Amino acid sequence: MATEICAEMVANVIQIVVGPDDEVAAGATLLILESMKMEIPVLAEHGGTVIEVRVTEGDVVQEGDILVVLA
Repeated sequence: MATEICAEMVANVIQIVVGPDDEVAAGATLLILESMKMEIPVLAEHGGTVIEVRVTEGDVVQEGDILVVLA
């Protein structure tokens, strides 16, 4: 079953840490967002395999946008 990791606020994608087929543990940093000069790590809710990264560095994301899909 796939899990979609979504943005919790409007932010800029400043760093992507994982890519498709990467194995991640629960709590691992998937990417880093920047909003109001604060860096916000986006963490894996559970361990699994990255199926898809739907953003690229430099993108502006809106609240609710899907960032990463985990299996």
